[in-house]
Amino acid sequence: MTNGGNGKITLDDLARLAGVSASTVSRALNDHRLISTGTKQKIWALAREHGYHFKSSFGRPSTGAAGSISIVTPYNRGRPLPLSHPFFLELLASIGEAARARDCDFTVSHAAAATLDDLKQATQPGASSGVIFLGQASLHDAFNQLADTKARFVVWGAHLPGQRYRSVGSDNVVGGRRATAHIARSGRKRILFLGGSDPEAAQRRRGYAEALAASNLEMDQSLILQVEFELESAETSVAQLIERGVKFDGVFAASDLMALGAIKAIRRAGLSVPDDVSVVGYDDMLLARLSTPTLTTIRQDTAEAGRLLVASILDPDLFRGRGVLPTELIVRESCGS
Repeated sequence: MTNGGNGKITLDDLARLAGVSASTVSRALNDHRLISTGTKQKIWALAREHGYHFKSSFGRPSTGAAGSISIVTPYNRGRPLPLSHPFFLELLASIGEAARARDCDFTVSHAAAATLDDLKQATQPGASSGVIFLGQASLHDAFNQLADTKARFVVWGAHLPGQRYRSVGSDNVVGGRRATAHIARSGRKRILFLGGSDPEAAQRRRGYAEALAASNLEMDQSLILQVEFELESAETSVAQLIERGVKFDGVFAASDLMALGAIKAIRRAGLSVPDDVSVVGYDDMLLARLSTPTLTTIRQDTAEAGRLLVASILDPDLFRGRGVLPTELIVRESCGS
């Protein structure tokens, strides 16, 4: 909130210097979402130059930073989403590079959101210019309610039916279809799906089902395993499936970590990838290029994701609705045909 002048310069004086109305100056000093970043920076600079005391809700007004973005993770299955996950580390790096290019600070919150009240607390005025939530988990309805407030936020994740909030995410259905169709083209008939209960995995599973139908392959429920977005979870589940004697010759995993866990279990059982089992992951993390064999996968454009997520906070009037990023099949050794 504006604290008022020091007797030497008034709000009207700042308005004349800036060439805008006094109401615009007031909104800029209060970080109003309808005032552009450039106008805010100009008015901040004038206010500092002429000794007009104000409290900006941006992160570091003294340096002229364009803003400060908070990054918050939701709870997933009763625990915070692990920031140590390699994909989210790469996404965080992309957000950081995009923020740096815009002279914007960013922080990763120690808090995690589990309820609507948590979301409101994370987006309360003065905390930052806006919040990027890394995933929806089970908070879709809560995000819709948050969208009815003045909170400035965006969600990394799938676009869901009835969604009223801004989001950036990949075209998961097309990505799942593309991965499964590639495995089917290599002649595989029994393709295992690995994925969790989150919205992204559900959409990738839908693409998997569509590709099976298009390839005239039967959907076998025994070949659909619900696992966490972790290497160990996938490794254990696939090992147990092999021990039960369930046959499969292809794997589509909803993340690269799941795919790498599946490869470990397959090789430990004395089978070869890709000779006996073809494997395709999802994300195209750095690990996919370094694994043995190197991993065929669906690439998510994290650099563009970071740019869009930051732009949706700093330029809310230019970024509306949702940003759906295209996916790309990256063919490597684990399913190279």
